[in-house]
Amino acid sequence: MIIRRSWYELLKGETEKQYFKNLQNFLSEERAHRTIYPSDENVFSALNFVPYEKVKVVIIGQDPYHEPGQAHGLAFSVQDPTPLPPSLVNIYKEIEDDLEIKCYKSGDLSRWAKQGVLLLNTTLTVRKGAAMSHQGKGWEEFTAKIIELLSRRAQPLVFMLWGSHARQFESQISAQHLVLTAPHPSPLSAYRGFFGCKHFSKCNKFLIEHNMTPIDWH
Repeated sequence: MIIRRSWYELLKGETEKQYFKNLQNFLSEERAHRTIYPSDENVFSALNFVPYEKVKVVIIGQDPYHEPGQAHGLAFSVQDPTPLPPSLVNIYKEIEDDLEIKCYKSGDLSRWAKQGVLLLNTTLTVRKGAAMSHQGKGWEEFTAKIIELLSRRAQPLVFMLWGSHARQFESQISAQHLVLTAPHPSPLSAYRGFFGCKHFSKCNKFLIEHNMTPIDWH
């Protein structure tokens, strides 16, 4: 697992802590006996796509997809030609209604990441077929540090917090940033306020007001 230099320098202290060493030992044991997603080289894809200083938008997920061909290190994103998961279908629906555009059919969101959208799960690995199987092993402490580092940035960012899991970070985010909250886009909750939240137009309006290039959400 390799972390891009700009992030590595900021997170080096975390990787030297005992909890992170325990986490690495746990992952080594898991990979020796089970199938783990995403692949080792993709665990830090969210960080490696977007250098720290180029993050403009943060979308927080929970843990990676746990079925073959799905997880590749970006929250809500799936590798082609994997069918779109229900939550991503609903995200695209809200984008299309909000911005009056048509989203690409691909579920690979690296096109957003390349523009400065950090698609960060709070748990970065999962056992095949077992959702949330790597929670409580140390990832949450590591990703909380990432959110803390982003919150410290003087340059304003947009945080999209969908669902109760993501909203737990709301109180940790400094006032210069735009925090957008809504129910999770899953079919179980999207109709309770995710649809119609207009986060994508609000995000771009904020970026433009702060002299940043808006995101192409196609």
